Amino acid sequence: MADNISANNQVKQSEDFISIQDFLYMCLSKWYWFAISLVVLIALALIYIMRTPPEYTRSASMLIKEEGKGQSISSDVSSAFASMGLVQSNTNVNNEVIALQSPAIMTDVVKRLHLDVNYKVDGRFYDRVLYGQNLPVSVSFLDLNDNESASFTIKPAADGTLGFSDFVRNGEESDAEATGKLNDTIETPVGRIVVSTTPYYSGTFDSDVYVSRSTIYGAVQSYSQRLSVGLANEDATIINLSITDVCIQRAEDVLNTLIAVYNENWLKDKNQIAVSTSMFINDRLKVIENELGTVDADIASYKGENLLPDIQAASSMYMSQSQETNAQILELSMQLSMAKYIKSYLAAGESQNQLLPANSGISGGNIENQISEYNTAQLQRNNLVANSSDENPLVKDMDNALKSMREAIITSIDNLVVTLNTQIETLEQTNEQIMAKIAASPSQAKDLLSDERQQKVKEALYLFLLEKREENELSQAFTAYNTRIITPPTGSMLPTAPVKRNIFLIAIALGVLIPIAVIFIKEMFNTAIRGRKDIEGMNVPFLGEIPLIGKKKRFSRLAGMRQRKKKYEKEVPEIVVRAQSRDVINEAFRVVRTNLEFVIGKEEGPKVIMVTSMNPDSGKTFVISNLAASFAIKKKKTVIVDLDLRKATLSSYVGNIKTGVSNYLADKDVSLFSIIFKDKSILDLDIIPVGTIPPNPAELLFSERLGQLLSELKQKYDYIFIDCPPVEVVADTSIIGRHADYTLFVARAGLLDKRMLPQINGFYADNKFKGMLLVLNGTEVAQGRYGYRKYGYSYGYNYGYGSYEGYVQK
Repeated sequence: MADNISANNQVKQSEDFISIQDFLYMCLSKWYWFAISLVVLIALALIYIMRTPPEYTRSASMLIKEEGKGQSISSDVSSAFASMGLVQSNTNVNNEVIALQSPAIMTDVVKRLHLDVNYKVDGRFYDRVLYGQNLPVSVSFLDLNDNESASFTIKPAADGTLGFSDFVRNGEESDAEATGKLNDTIETPVGRIVVSTTPYYSGTFDSDVYVSRSTIYGAVQSYSQRLSVGLANEDATIINLSITDVCIQRAEDVLNTLIAVYNENWLKDKNQIAVSTSMFINDRLKVIENELGTVDADIASYKGENLLPDIQAASSMYMSQSQETNAQILELSMQLSMAKYIKSYLAAGESQNQLLPANSGISGGNIENQISEYNTAQLQRNNLVANSSDENPLVKDMDNALKSMREAIITSIDNLVVTLNTQIETLEQTNEQIMAKIAASPSQAKDLLSDERQQKVKEALYLFLLEKREENELSQAFTAYNTRIITPPTGSMLPTAPVKRNIFLIAIALGVLIPIAVIFIKEMFNTAIRGRKDIEGMNVPFLGEIPLIGKKKRFSRLAGMRQRKKKYEKEVPEIVVRAQSRDVINEAFRVVRTNLEFVIGKEEGPKVIMVTSMNPDSGKTFVISNLAASFAIKKKKTVIVDLDLRKATLSSYVGNIKTGVSNYLADKDVSLFSIIFKDKSILDLDIIPVGTIPPNPAELLFSERLGQLLSELKQKYDYIFIDCPPVEVVADTSIIGRHADYTLFVARAGLLDKRMLPQINGFYADNKFKGMLLVLNGTEVAQGRYGYRKYGYSYGYNYGYGSYEGYVQK
């Protein structure tokens, strides 16, 4: 029992183990798989290369002026303007690499270049992209938002109109068609569109243009995936950008626009404080302008109400007015005194013949003229008196005239005195008012001081903000780009994709790996025995192996399993063993015959050898017929009894015989001689066919006639070979096994499941069948290293009968 378990374990280990050498044999046996796979995959690679639009790579390099890694820049300019707040914060290069890859920047690039709309025309092998100078027209979608997609075909007509068809909107197709003209708004199933000419429009275009619009997000994703951004090295502040595209100009435009958008965004970020400050200053200026206007209006109103354009000026004016009034009062008082003096002088008697004072300063009432006339008349009178006497009539007349003149002067002086007194009183009142205003000026100044102080503060703040606004504008003007283009977008005119060499290498690699993988997977899931190596761990004695060669071998490689099986079932088994033949199949049966004779040894008497298998289609009929033939060629009387009463495969060798062993077993009147048929090509080989297929094979085999049959055969033959059904199909084999001396188990390579080997070992250990021996059938012939042919392991499985040069075994 322990030996049986050990043997089963060895069998199981052999089932799970496939050596590299065995696997190489498997691959070499399927060389045509590799050839077909290589041809197919290289052809597919060639088709792929021809059908794939070539892609070109464009690269650019830009220097980040500020040191990354947190170090600050220093320059003469930044030092000069440091006090003015014009030096901005440092730039981390790694952050800028991430910023260049941000979807926000790529979204701006896509929108600026309209990369969400693609134009194509039919090419020889692939659609050709239209862009830039190759694009005659452009399409504007008026009703689609950023999350919608659409496509259609533009077909130019001979009359200059355009036809539109093949509409698809958000994945929904439409059979509608539309027509229109260039630069017109056209109603279509994808909304309103406008087809405009580009600067490169030559007046007409002949090919159909396929227009497709993707979502903004889809376009951004597409170009972001094709964009590569990275540092030149860890210690440098140079960023390398590259992008692949089927259009060279579009790739260059994307890189240029990407750098431009990045610079603009960088400036916006750096000037964000300045912009916010500018907005704050402008807002404050507006508020202060309003407040300053209010204060100015209040001051103007106060001054207007109080007639005080200026408190200090007003005080000076009031003092001047007061002085002027006092001077006027003084002058008038002087005139009044002079007028009173002259009046009193005129009233005095002693001044009767005296001259009156001239230039007295009296300006009113024409008194000075009167005095002047009086003095002139007085001088004449005095001259006249000097030349005559007082009694002179002329003197008397003149005295009367002088008297009248004095009275007139006195009257004028009286009037002047009244006038001067009135003027003095008026001036004194005015002076009192002026003095009152002078006394009130400090209080008004105090009231006006608060408004003036607010006015000065707001005016100073207004001027300060104006100055800061100019400084802020200057700060923005001094903020330059933090990048410098080292290498503009450029690249080779040779396409970078598809890489023909890599594609062909991949095709060749796949052409080799796919068959290897298929073979490996097939073998991993294949539980059938492959060859002798799989049964080396069994306890059942091994007689030999029968190879699979000739047409049968070629057929097993090229035909399918079902076709082979169907073909084998229709063909008749053939004896291929010949007396003078030295081919592989004959040598194989000679080896099996020799090993069987060695097992039998020197045992006397005829031997009954039963041949069976675990499952159908193992080739046991082919093995038994040719093994029996090999004994017959050796001048041994040999007979083959076909006891496979259900299938009668061996019986087909002798034709459609109605009388056979079944008739013998069922009818006592049937003689042994009547059921024996001789082989015409081999003298000592006889065959007993089944005859009529019985309805009850098991009952016939249990009859005593079977033992009687074998006893009679032992009297005539040296070897009696019995063709039995498979042990796993019916119980007939167990019944026949009671009469057999030896049992040959035929195991078919590629058919027998390795999981059945322990069961065969169990049959041997339990001695269920007498003299169990094992024959391996259907192995392929491999080429030996020294030029000899040896038996290898079969990996081209076949479920029929073995054959040689057209002979089929079942």
